This record gives sequence, C-alpha cells and structure tokens, in this order.
Amino acid sequence: MAEVLDINSLSKRYAAIQAVNQLSVKVEQGSIYGLLGPNGSGKTTTLGMVLDVIKTTAGTYSWFGQPSSRETKRRVGALLETPNFYPYLTAQKNLEVIADIKGADKANVNRVLQLVGLESRKSSSFKGFSLGMKQRLALAATLLNDPEVLVLDEPTNGLDPEGIAEVRELILRIASEGKTIILASHLLDEVEKVCTHVAVLQRGQLKAEGPVGAILSAKDQILISAPNLPIVTEVLQRLPFIEAFKPEKDTVVLTLKDGYSSTDVNKAMFEAGIVLSQLVVRRKSLEAQFLEIIKSQS
Repeated sequence: MAEVLDINSLSKRYAAIQAVNQLSVKVEQGSIYGLLGPNGSGKTTTLGMVLDVIKTTAGTYSWFGQPSSRETKRRVGALLETPNFYPYLTAQKNLEVIADIKGADKANVNRVLQLVGLESRKSSSFKGFSLGMKQRLALAATLLNDPEVLVLDEPTNGLDPEGIAEVRELILRIASEGKTIILASHLLDEVEKVCTHVAVLQRGQLKAEGPVGAILSAKDQILISAPNLPIVTEVLQRLPFIEAFKPEKDTVVLTLKDGYSSTDVNKAMFEAGIVLSQLVVRRKSLEAQFLEIIKSQS
C-alpha cells in the first residue's frame, strides 16, 4: 500500500522538556492509525508538527511522498480542536459558512451531513445539539473539502458513552469510504476497537508500533519454552493459526487466531519434533498490556 505520511526522526523540544523524541512511523493509505498514550506523551505535538501548526526541532516528514505544501494540505482534513460554530445558526447554515471560508463547494454540505448522520437535524440550531452531535458536526466540517486523510485529536474527548459510540461508528463509516484516518487517543478501548494500526507513545518516545492485533490484544497470551528457540520461531512462522509472536528472553509469547487453543500449539510443535519445556496460558487485560509497553525501556 502507498504511504500517506512518513515521519522520520521527528523531535520537538520546549526549553527543558523533550515533548517528542526521534519519532519515526509510517502511515499507509486506507489505514486507521492511532497514536496512543497518556496525556503528555507527545500525541498532540506530533499531530501539530505534521500539520505545520507547530514548528519542528529536528527530523522530517512527508505527505503522499512529498514535502508539506499547499497542495498536500488540501488533501488533508484536520480536527485538532472543536471548531467554533454559531450557536443560533442551523447545522446546515454553519457548514455553509465554513464552506465559504474554506472555498469548498456548498453542494457538499448535504452530502457530509448525511455521512455523519445529521441530515434529519440540518435545520436544528447548533445550541440544541448534544456533545456527540456537536462532534459529528465538527467532523462534517473537516469533510467539506473531501480530503483523502483525516487527522483527529482525541475525537471522543469529553463525550458520554453514547457519544463515544456515535463517533466511533462514524470513524469506521468514514474509513469504509476509502479515507485514511490518523487519530490521537488516550483511550485503549477506542484504539483497540477502531484502529488498524497503532503507535504507543510515552514521554515523547515510541514504545511500540504495528498492527493493533499484534500490539494490543485482550486475547489470552501463550508462553512457550524449548531448548532451541530459533527453531521454535521458524515453526511458528509457518503455522497459519498464529496471529502474532514475540521472543522474550528464554520464552516466546504468542497469540492465536480465533478458534484455536494451546492444545493446537503443543500438537504442532510435537509434530515438528519439538518437545516444549513450558507452555503457559497467560490472561492479560488491555490495560495490563498497555502499562507493560509504556514501562518498558523507561
């Protein structure tokens, strides 16, 4: 897949504070890419730098294989803060005002209202909207120019569970239309349920990066040991039911695809001539896994 964003050794320092430190990630076209980390981990600063809102201290980035320019910016829609809407104007009138400011075609207003599920409320004033509806209207505003990429900073921040579910469903709907989405969040559940790929940040440093299923998973993990681990890893690479695995000191930690168990692992290893000296099923919550990631190498 083509890369829409390539971040290479990006850094940002504010006096004595290193907000982002040598960050390198690549975002592929069509993915929903999450920047996950606690408050102060550098997520918003990273998004600000790649959107030319914050000046970088060091490093480079490119959009669609090109340096950032007016042309590349037209292909990206961003929601770093909730836009200011006129409280007494309707949803449709507010978007028409924003379309004028952006130079977007007003014919897009009804299309984006339909996409975010607000077409039936287009004649309602903004002041009567719930927080979830206000956030959906904000997302509609970013879609007026029909961008290829959406950049969203904490899109569910401050919402109640119903509002979070609304925005989560909307993000998936927008992604299904072929758009690439980059979002920052401190919510594990949001990233695990919505994103295809994730980068875990802690104090401005990249702690882990890859497909969500390989980095974050509430699935049981299996720990195995054997006298010759290199041969074990070779066998694991050939097994179709292994979702992901990672060597850790004298063991290998792995997760399985749905419908398989530790029995299948033991059987496959025995058939390959390997007698396991240890096979342990470890049940781990998303929270425990996240804490383990951000504490590593700290």
